[in-house]
Amino acid sequence: MPDSIAQRSVTLPNGLRVVLSSVPRLKRCAAAVRVAAGSHDVSPRWPGLAHFLEHLFFLGTERFPGNENLMAFVQRHGGQVNASTRERTTDFFFELPRAVFRNGLDRLCEMLVRPRMTMADQLREREVLHAEFIAWTRDDSARERLRLLQSLSAAHPLRGFHAGNRYSLPVPRQTFQHALQDFYRRFYQAGQITLSLAGPQPLDELEALAAEFGAYFAKGEKVEQHKPPPLLAGTPRAISKADLRQMHLTFACEDLPGGHEQAAGFLCMWMNDAQAGGLVAALRGRGLIESLKAEAIYGFGDQALIDIELALSTPDAATHVSTLVFDWLTFLRSHYRHLLDEHALLEQRRLAVSDALALARHFSAGLDARGLSTDAVESLFDRLTLQTLVRAETLSSAHAPSNFEWHLPAPNPFLKQTRSIAAPSSPLTALTFSDALPATGEAAVYLRWTLATSQPLLARMLEDRLKPLILQAGHAGVTLAFGSYGNYWQVKAYGLAKPLPAVLEAALRVLGAPESRDREHRGAMDSEPAAIPIRQLLKSLPDHYLNNQNTRQAIGLERAWSTARWTGLATGLEGSAQSEVCSAARLIHGIAELPPGTAPRDTGTRWITEASDSSESALLMFYPTPSASLDDEAAWRLFAQLMQAPFYQRLRVELQLGYAVFSGFRQIAGHGGLLFGVQSPSASIGQIVAHIETFIERLPTLIAEADVPAQLKTLRAQLDLAELEHAQAAEILWQAHLAGHGRGYFEGLQHSLKHLDHHALLTAADRLAQSGRIRLCLSNRSNPP
Repeated sequence: MPDSIAQRSVTLPNGLRVVLSSVPRLKRCAAAVRVAAGSHDVSPRWPGLAHFLEHLFFLGTERFPGNENLMAFVQRHGGQVNASTRERTTDFFFELPRAVFRNGLDRLCEMLVRPRMTMADQLREREVLHAEFIAWTRDDSARERLRLLQSLSAAHPLRGFHAGNRYSLPVPRQTFQHALQDFYRRFYQAGQITLSLAGPQPLDELEALAAEFGAYFAKGEKVEQHKPPPLLAGTPRAISKADLRQMHLTFACEDLPGGHEQAAGFLCMWMNDAQAGGLVAALRGRGLIESLKAEAIYGFGDQALIDIELALSTPDAATHVSTLVFDWLTFLRSHYRHLLDEHALLEQRRLAVSDALALARHFSAGLDARGLSTDAVESLFDRLTLQTLVRAETLSSAHAPSNFEWHLPAPNPFLKQTRSIAAPSSPLTALTFSDALPATGEAAVYLRWTLATSQPLLARMLEDRLKPLILQAGHAGVTLAFGSYGNYWQVKAYGLAKPLPAVLEAALRVLGAPESRDREHRGAMDSEPAAIPIRQLLKSLPDHYLNNQNTRQAIGLERAWSTARWTGLATGLEGSAQSEVCSAARLIHGIAELPPGTAPRDTGTRWITEASDSSESALLMFYPTPSASLDDEAAWRLFAQLMQAPFYQRLRVELQLGYAVFSGFRQIAGHGGLLFGVQSPSASIGQIVAHIETFIERLPTLIAEADVPAQLKTLRAQLDLAELEHAQAAEILWQAHLAGHGRGYFEGLQHSLKHLDHHALLTAADRLAQSGRIRLCLSNRSNPP
């Protein structure tokens, strides 16, 4: 455990287990509730009941109805909230600023103790669940997972249907209502629940909060969840598949000792490592695979399913690939102890840089506090054999040694930083160092290149090159990302300040390496399953907004770099670290320039259709601010604040348009705007547009009915630099930099917010609702008349 985390575990008089984590560096607080019950604890008569119940909790309570329930409250205060139902657990979690954390905790515990379960609510929410089910059946990865599990024993619940739909959830039937209530009473009591709190508060303050709100739960004792039957029964049968380039090596492991969850994490981490000499590098270097992903897809009691998903370069590579995988497992089994110290350092670093939500969720899982057990690791290795393989693919019954010279990965170079700069480097005019965020140990650097034309193939090649470094940097506490949108390429690195300059330098060396034949091989890579339509639209929104879809002209990497113009921003760095970043920045290719200010690119409505195979309608509507002024940004941010909860309530809850309904303030390359998104299995694009336009027309009414001073106070608190997480503040500063705002951006935005009044808001709302307004409509269907 890192020294920066103080911990305490207590059990309340009602039997509720509480885990507390006090971390002074945190700006926000988080709560996570884990209930030891999931979809496999439901009677086979009622598939989906556990997931259905999870949905019902979020409908509000008598004390906190409608716009005062947990979801609306968290959204209003700029936090995060979600839930997840798995096979044997259900999780509820949120993150909020410290000032309103107790209010969120009150709502979370209240909704779990006094859920609203009226017949009308249940019937409406069942339709939402049915929409999710339809989307799930059309998801490629979900279908692939379902196909894989068909090789397991027919008696194991993993083979069953648990998603839930309108046919498996007969809400009006009395027997179903009895089953719903019985499940709730049996499992949603203190003995079955772990409450995890994480924040900057002292442990005593956190314990007082846990004691106050944890007492809401009914007293109870731990319920023994039934043990499932064996994962395999007899010889697994081969299952036909549509894509012969997709391969799974899935191991059904039984009779594992305690701690096997950490052991599986240890194994998968090193299996996914892409460094030279490792499994991924060997398979890709020989042109056998395009990608590899190892993960534990199931674990309960003494059982685990370890899945290695591979995208093969050619269908006939399967046997060779499996030979190398088994050979590597044999090698790692003999040498894994040399990685234990490195693994311990990586785990400490991961916890040391985790945010409040990640910490709360980690400790709610109840993993063995003693850490990795070598007995568990060796037991897991013992079970990774041909005999435990779930044979979704037909493989040879034996594998000869590959004679490949395997190597353990080198120690992460960013974990123990000893680097220093002998002499200060002179500043670069295109790299701005902002002092808006103090040097407290966290930092961020952003770089952006403007290309003559969009270069998607080159961008994918560079992103692929960076993947091993991204993984290494993340393990060391620095999030590194490369992205492309429009005719821009962007690199961002944020996290621990100490290793950040070295990570940046390594990234620039990778990006600047001469182009090789990997372009033709990797330009057509990544056979990832298609995202659901609304996610695909979100991914392509920046490209369409920047209107660079039709200006592509493929060129070489050297030529692309030679004409690229770059700008950058760094924040959170002290003097010596700034010199290190300047030294690394000498490796930047392209021509240095200051960022231009932003301006609206269009007038009127622009419709773009990005067709998909889905039968569901998906739509994004983006309304950019009229100008880049801080007054306009302040008004649009307040509109987003006022609209978010009512928009969700109207389109998701009342109109039941679908499960994917959202709105908020979004920035694209410095351009701010309001974004509305809907994916619906029932409504047409024209109907969705009409609903959104009708809602926007109600904005003056929302303004008139709202307590604007209170809403402004809440929004200003969300944008208080002292309360923002470092990464979030750095992203806002970067967008302001791209918009042409200089020093004092946060102060100026706060000033504009402070002086917003009803008259200014109503005037801005009229502009938003005008027929000639500027907006981008992006959909997966043709635009309506």
